[in-house]
Amino acid sequence: MNARTPHTPAVRRIGIALAASVSALSLTACGVIDGIGGGDSSAAPEKGDDITVGLLLPDKDTARFEKFDHPLIKKEVASLTNGKGKVDYANAEASPDKQSRQFQQMIEDQVDVILVDALDAKAIASDVRKAKDAGIPVIAYDRLAEGPISAYVSHDNELVGEVQGRSLVEELGSKAASSKVVMMNGDPADPNTARFKDGALDELEGEVDIVKRYDTDKWSPENAKKNMERAIASVGLSNIAAVYSANDGMAGAVIDALKEAGASRIPPVTGQDANLDAVQRIVAGEQFMTVYKPFAQEATNAAKMAVYKVQGRDIEFDALTQDSVDSESEENIPAQLVSVVAVTQKNIESTVVQDGVYTVKEICTAEYAADCAAIGLE
Repeated sequence: MNARTPHTPAVRRIGIALAASVSALSLTACGVIDGIGGGDSSAAPEKGDDITVGLLLPDKDTARFEKFDHPLIKKEVASLTNGKGKVDYANAEASPDKQSRQFQQMIEDQVDVILVDALDAKAIASDVRKAKDAGIPVIAYDRLAEGPISAYVSHDNELVGEVQGRSLVEELGSKAASSKVVMMNGDPADPNTARFKDGALDELEGEVDIVKRYDTDKWSPENAKKNMERAIASVGLSNIAAVYSANDGMAGAVIDALKEAGASRIPPVTGQDANLDAVQRIVAGEQFMTVYKPFAQEATNAAKMAVYKVQGRDIEFDALTQDSVDSESEENIPAQLVSVVAVTQKNIESTVVQDGVYTVKEICTAEYAADCAAIGLE
């Protein structure tokens, strides 16, 4: 792992993650989503409340970025700065070149700090260096970026893969050793992809037979579907016992490919991000699980880190960055790694519903009403 923290055995870490939905993730009860908590701005800051936080998010295909991350960060920045701070937001729409242009524009506009979820961790390094030269701190958000970043906030991404892999092994049960599994990994340019993959392999290797492995350029569902079609043609539809899919967008494409190939029963398929359509597929029994990463905790703490960094509030900043990570270009980067939760049919209500991510009404539309009733989600 990159985190400079003691390595906890995978099984124990996963147990903690699975239990978190009952305890630590009651975000709505704490007012995190509906009433995002502000901070104490009484400390003598380097800058006042009239600050601008640049926010660069990677794509619009992942539903959480537009629906949760951006509005949560915007709301928290306002709360922390008595309504005077603002967020300058740009979405790269899956184009690294566009993200670089947006980054450079923020440097030219002299924003006070930049939060960036990098599409290409290595390519963004030159922009990070330009920001540093301009006196603008950069905080890597959700994905670790190369270059002289000031901090990193994300989820425990190796644990994401471990949770996915262990969930598959447990679902396959006594048949795991003889089960043929297709592995659909994310974009190799995304540094999180390697961490998801490493975590998953820790759980899958030696437990199942991984017959095909694919990397998916730009996390594209279209590319994932083509790769799944190749896997079906090579391995045989009836021989595929499960599919490790690194995220929900690809999981939907994998399931479409399986359906179009004539699957009468969809084998267990994993996912990540708890997209609404993925939760609905879980309700319907098409997708086995997704990994829910508490968006509110990550987003609000990223906003706090950005504001505290600009205002010189070192004590508060350090309290949020008690982990540290290494990138290929930097060591001992202050970091916060948030835990994650596996979501299946059994705990939809105690995770994404309880935390206010979706209402039962949003999940259980007319198309899914019968499926919701069958699992007691009403």
